[in-house]
Amino acid sequence: MIHTPHSGAAIGAASPAAHWEEQYLDLMRRIWAEGDERRDRTGVGTRSIFGATIRCDLSDGRMPLVTTKRVFWKTATREFLWFLTGNTNIRALCAQGVEIWTDWPLAHYRRETGEDISRKDFSARIVEDAEFAARWGDLGPVYGKQWVNWPVYEPAGDGLFRQRAQGINQVAELVEALKSNPGSRRHIVEGWNVAELDSMALPPCHKTYQFHVADGKLSGILYQRSADLALGVPFNLWSAALFVRMLAHQCGLEAGELVWMGGDVHLYLNHAELVEAQLARVPDGVPRLAITRRPDSIFGYTIEDFVVSDYTPQAALSAPVAV
Repeated sequence: MIHTPHSGAAIGAASPAAHWEEQYLDLMRRIWAEGDERRDRTGVGTRSIFGATIRCDLSDGRMPLVTTKRVFWKTATREFLWFLTGNTNIRALCAQGVEIWTDWPLAHYRRETGEDISRKDFSARIVEDAEFAARWGDLGPVYGKQWVNWPVYEPAGDGLFRQRAQGINQVAELVEALKSNPGSRRHIVEGWNVAELDSMALPPCHKTYQFHVADGKLSGILYQRSADLALGVPFNLWSAALFVRMLAHQCGLEAGELVWMGGDVHLYLNHAELVEAQLARVPDGVPRLAITRRPDSIFGYTIEDFVVSDYTPQAALSAPVAV
């Protein structure tokens, strides 16, 4: 039996003494009990609400790492570091055992060739065969491409335009702006490039980041247009908080707060077992992140630079990904 949210409780308005994760669970409860049942592009169907907020304190190393199930933070971190390279081919991820993005190229390969190859065999072939990876492993101009190489076009004569070899590196410009003009209201990284959406395997869900400096602390907002609360959002919360922490580390600031804002926030109808199990659990503990090395740029971090302590999650909960 799923209980409705506590009387008078507002999503994103947890009391100071409450565990931050109560906001997440209250949102899950509300969607499952009250959400509008909708058909979606995957054909699976969802229960959905429009507009939600979660606020997370990042001071003293705190991180919004969900404790009511295991979240594989190293996988999420490897994905985020991959975004910062601007790479859009899954080969580098598969080589690290990260399969977050494999389902989209795999589905495309199966449709085009008719071969019912297993995910394991497809991923192995991506890693072993560079030509195969180039043909079947690219996702189009997704996240990292827009973050560090947003395309710029220049006049080429006769009314034609050519694309500049190197586009705008939004992340590099953000770091410099935070250092030189911390009071600016333009500390933004945007992934929603309208001209290239149709070329992407999946248009960006976590699409807009904005940052704010006050009293020596850096805070960040993530606006997520489409939020799979059960599977995607725990990764998105971690990655957005990691972005704040890395930027603060590079700019000599302390981390302040992460504000997560969801547009269409939903639970898939085939996630009932996960939802029921997770809502029966109680959050516990305060996971913290230490960054052990400060490289010369934000693009120089490696997975070994991040250490998580005080994370004792409850057992993993799995559910199918809707592609």
